[in-house]
Amino acid sequence: MNVPEEISARARPIKLLLTDCDGVLTDGSLHYTFDGKRVLEGAKVFHVHDGQGLKFAREAGLKLGVISGRVSPPLAARARELQFDHLHQGVDDKLAVYEQIKIAEQIANEQIAYIGDDLPDLAVMRRAGLAIAVANAVDEIRECAHFVTSKPGGRGAVREAIELILKAQDKWDALIRNYAR
Repeated sequence: MNVPEEISARARPIKLLLTDCDGVLTDGSLHYTFDGKRVLEGAKVFHVHDGQGLKFAREAGLKLGVISGRVSPPLAARARELQFDHLHQGVDDKLAVYEQIKIAEQIANEQIAYIGDDLPDLAVMRRAGLAIAVANAVDEIRECAHFVTSKPGGRGAVREAIELILKAQDKWDALIRNYAR
């Protein structure tokens, strides 16, 4: 991955990675089922490479969080499994939650990366030290991003963003050595 120095410089101080869910951790598809009485949200599909990347991020000392506009039990389960530090669902004002997390973590904007795909992510992306858009994000999100992944949401984009950050922080090679023994 050939990353401009300006992007690497933004990635070096990152201590917290925040992300949206639908369209970033998933491909954005919503699956509904009907049990004969009510409509239920069905399965969410998370990519294994993104999950492994999130484990790498945690191993490297990054904190993790999700700010999602929707409420989803599958997301809550995935966040528990991956030991996310912050999980906020059903959020209308993502910037307000971002600010609460920033205060709780006692860190600056420059130490936060955010991955988004759609307009509800715009205010947070304008505030974060490293704003990352997935490849299939809407135009306004790609335009305000410091970095746009080559992979779409739900298909390895989060892993790509994590590799960028960990390589800029000179932590990637040590992780690789742990797996190449």
